[in-house]
Amino acid sequence: MPPRVGIVADVTELASFYAEPPQGVRANMIFSADGAAAFGGRAGPLSCPVDQQLLKVLRGFADVVLVGAGTARAENYGPVRLVDPGRSAPPPIAVISRSGQLPPRLFGDPDRPPILVTCAGAAAARGDAGDDRRPQVLLAGEESVDVALAVALLRARGMHRILCEGGPTVLDELVEADVVDEICVTVAPKLAAGQPVGQRLTPSALPVPVPLRLEHALICDDYLFLRYRR
Repeated sequence: MPPRVGIVADVTELASFYAEPPQGVRANMIFSADGAAAFGGRAGPLSCPVDQQLLKVLRGFADVVLVGAGTARAENYGPVRLVDPGRSAPPPIAVISRSGQLPPRLFGDPDRPPILVTCAGAAAARGDAGDDRRPQVLLAGEESVDVALAVALLRARGMHRILCEGGPTVLDELVEADVVDEICVTVAPKLAAGQPVGQRLTPSALPVPVPLRLEHALICDDYLFLRYRR
């Protein structure tokens, strides 16, 4: 089936093209037209109202939102608020963190604490947080976080539709672990120049690029919305 290509009027029309999430990892990222993943350390300046509304829509299709600690802190993450009133409960946010330092806003709803995805060594060093802001904890590795194991642990707990919101380092690790089933990319009509974010010290271990199939290329307010699947 050929990819859908065209112009959409608003987020309501756009959302219908994302309504079948994979039973696995769906990544969602935004980049400037010249390839920057953030501006001033945040993705927000690259975004637009339609893109921000789409983010909420994608969260409504997910069982859990997975994000790196750096992105969670930079974007000041809080509990998920859904736009779909028909859904009984929003998905939890799972944060990959070796330090265990989570944004205070993530503890804004005591009935839905965040999930801290960390390693055994970091958990032992962290100890008791000493207050009521205690996340659920998943141990995915001994001295470093094994993202493939993290995905397996989330799925073992019934969270099969995993929405990864980055940042770039976490996305790199998921791609290298061969667990990304789909990626949704927003290309912003903006130039951002060099923006150091998620810089890694070692090159990718992938022997060759992973091929994808284009599902759609849609335009709304000069933003290009792409969706690729394995």
